[in-house]
Parts: sequence; C-alpha cells; structure tokens
Amino acid sequence: MKPLILHIEQIKDKTFFREFEENARTFPIIAEMIKNRECEFLEPLKIGVKAFKIRELYEVEGIFQTKIRMGCSRCLKDFDTPLASDFALTYTREVPGLMDVLNAEKIELRLEEIGLLYFRGEEINLQQGIQEQVVMAFPLQPLCAEDCKGLCPKCGSDLNQKDCGCEREPSANKFAVLKNLKLDAN
Repeated sequence: MKPLILHIEQIKDKTFFREFEENARTFPIIAEMIKNRECEFLEPLKIGVKAFKIRELYEVEGIFQTKIRMGCSRCLKDFDTPLASDFALTYTREVPGLMDVLNAEKIELRLEEIGLLYFRGEEINLQQGIQEQVVMAFPLQPLCAEDCKGLCPKCGSDLNQKDCGCEREPSANKFAVLKNLKLDAN
C-alpha cells in the first residue's frame, strides 16, 4: 500500500482509522525547508487519521507529531522542540468538466477558498493536505525559551549568558529614527 493514501472502498460505509510514520523529506515543501536549513526533523512524522464520508465529501481528521530543531528568533541558538497539531481536511471528487463550467461563470467563492481538496479515482492522496498542516504548525517567532533575552543590539553578545554592559535605552518613540529622513520630492 502506498504511503499517505486512503482508498475510497475503506471509507464508504464506516469510519476508517489509519496511522502513518513518514520521513519529513517525503513532503516537497518540508524537504526544501530542511535543505535551506530552516529546520531539522529529529524524528519522523507520526500521523494518525480518522476518515469518514458525509454525502459526497470525505472528511479526514487527524493529528501529527514530531520533534524538530530550529534557530531561536532572538538569540539565534538552535533548540529542540516538539511540533504537533490536530487537523481536519475535506476532500471531494474532481468532476471532469465541472471546473470549466465553474470558471466560465462568475463565482464569489471558489471551492479551494472554502478549504476543499480534490481527488480523482478511488484514492485520496493525503500528502499535500498534511504537508500544509505541518508547515502551518511552525511557530512564527520560534523561541528557545519564553524569557529569552536575545542578542545585544550594540555588541551582539548573548544576553542569556551574561549582561555585556552596553548601554541600552529603549527609545520612547519607535519612529524617532525617521525624524531626520529626507525624501526627494521628484
């Protein structure tokens, strides 16, 4: 059986449960993130899904978990952290010719915009949907610790190790640096 594939016959009349364990490099966007050294996956992705049918829609609810290493956005040191999230994906069959008809008409909201994923034939490939969920679970501002002090803006010392002694006065106005900015009126 192919990885990350659900067969429609398994879901037709009952709820179907399945567990996967996948190498992060299986997912193209995540493989690119690893290649660019944005992160390192320390464990494979463990994925559990429950799939069921509601009329012509196939609902896939699940959870993934793994452990990653990434750089702190304040002090730049690498740290290890768990990465996990619940998700819900909705799949529907792609009807041949339907998209041509829909594209010809003015539509306020496309099916992709309401979160539907398409499949053809008798198999649902979960790769794209799960990859999207993993990428969205990454922290926007990764921190090695909630109280990370970061680097000194003057000398670059790691303030978590020791205070460097540089004078750091917070500016009363964040836009004060712009007061002497002169723009050419051309």
